[in-house]
Amino acid sequence: MLTSIAISNFAIVESLELELKKGMTVISGETGAGKSIMVDALSLCLGGRTDAGVVRHGEKKADISASFDISLYPEVLNWLEEHDLDQEQDCILRRVITKEGRSKAYINSRPCTLSDLKEVSAYLVDIHGQHEHQSLLKKSAQRTQLDAYGQLTELAYTVRTEFNAWRTLKDELCQKMNVSAEQEAKIQLLSYQLEELAQLDLRHKEIEELEQEQAFLSNIAEAQQQAYFASNLLKENDDGNVCSMLHNAIQSASNIQPLTPELESALEMMSEALIQAEEASSSLTHYQDTLEQNPQRLLEVEERLSRIYDTARKHKVSPEALLILRDNVESELNKLQGGEESLEFLKLKEEQAYAQLTASATLLTEKRIQTKDKLASKVEEQIHGLGMPHAGFFIDCQPLDQITANGFEEIEYMIASNPGQPAQPLRKVASGGELSRISLGIQVVTAHTSTIPTLVFDEVDVGISGGIAEVVGRMLRSVGARGQVFCVTHLAQVAAQGHQHFQVSKQVADESTSSQVKTLKEEERTQEIARLLGGIKLTEQTLAHAREMLGNVHLQ
Repeated sequence: MLTSIAISNFAIVESLELELKKGMTVISGETGAGKSIMVDALSLCLGGRTDAGVVRHGEKKADISASFDISLYPEVLNWLEEHDLDQEQDCILRRVITKEGRSKAYINSRPCTLSDLKEVSAYLVDIHGQHEHQSLLKKSAQRTQLDAYGQLTELAYTVRTEFNAWRTLKDELCQKMNVSAEQEAKIQLLSYQLEELAQLDLRHKEIEELEQEQAFLSNIAEAQQQAYFASNLLKENDDGNVCSMLHNAIQSASNIQPLTPELESALEMMSEALIQAEEASSSLTHYQDTLEQNPQRLLEVEERLSRIYDTARKHKVSPEALLILRDNVESELNKLQGGEESLEFLKLKEEQAYAQLTASATLLTEKRIQTKDKLASKVEEQIHGLGMPHAGFFIDCQPLDQITANGFEEIEYMIASNPGQPAQPLRKVASGGELSRISLGIQVVTAHTSTIPTLVFDEVDVGISGGIAEVVGRMLRSVGARGQVFCVTHLAQVAAQGHQHFQVSKQVADESTSSQVKTLKEEERTQEIARLLGGIKLTEQTLAHAREMLGNVHLQ
């Protein structure tokens, strides 16, 4: 329930703060005073479209905030908790618009997106403008209203979601089943490339290993010769070798007397060198024995490398990139081709999605048929009391040739204004007065079943007067008795039915215009009702009539 609203520098409102109550609140005032400004400000606070023109002239920004008591509305509490915006039992919405046209939105003092503001406000307030009947002429609005009345909104959303999922699968299936000639040619090319790369069967690091083996096999003869030469120099040469020369040097140095520490160190180093030279000679001899020329293996290695290099040149990549190329070709081919198994799987998914969609849409049709007669009967009852005693109201569920996102049928409101006349679509009703009354009847009926705590009616009683206006007022009062209703009106019969009454007036001071809102007490309210009845000049007759109207309300 809306508990308060604060408006600053919006249109001709300089500053306004109102405490609000349950029941029916009436807002009245002279033409041009700004009766609908509070409704317009509330609409912006709920996420409506705006521009820089709403900012009061000479000010930098407009600021609007609305506070709601949501203690009895778990849907709102859950939404706020899910979005980490909960604040005990309150919900405070705020909108700030700068003179440049930029705006910021807040929920419980935290910045939020405009879509979040709209989403949460849909649980809190429903605004019916004086041109609401224009949207009711659209079949889409009629369908939405019927679903809301029958509590079918969630089921209708399920049908739309399942329809979109099915269409996506169907489009994907059609695309796979209608591969173009260009795609087919590409598939053949990729298939050939993949087969060629698969036959090559290149292993990770194989090129590096082959190149090392090729270098080794190609240099075996040279390695044997060099190993023999090194070994001969160390030990095998009869004319003189390293080991024999070291042995002779050790013998000569050992004969020197006296044997000094320096000499002992030299002898020790020569002995170690001799040992190292003998071990090196032994290792070289062993290495020589392991070397064996293998021309056949060398040929195999060179042929394998040649095939790898030729394949790389053919595909215009480096030999090392052939493995990456194979993975890319395989991936692209899978995307284009998929395979028979994936095609069959996709067909199965599409069939299952369609079966689920038709089941949900069939259930929606059944419930709409059950709901439409109940809603039509209630609306017809209301419009009979609004000066159309012989009118018949019907809701047509016209089957469609194929399923749509909205189900198997098209919804349309039908009206027969007089007995003996065939029912026609509501959009073809010529009389604007009749259309206003029918629209109001629909709004009142749907408001009775609405789960939204606050309903706003902005001059929906245009074109209505006399006894019918009193019926309208009673309708709105009965709705307000079960929740909270705001009604902007120019009719005394409607205004008299309110539980609370605000008067809007326009003040001019220091060449500046501002709109003021005043809560009327008993006598002030009598005067306002009298003004609505007879104009600016009040007479005893109009005052007496006003008191009578207010008294009759209390007796009801």
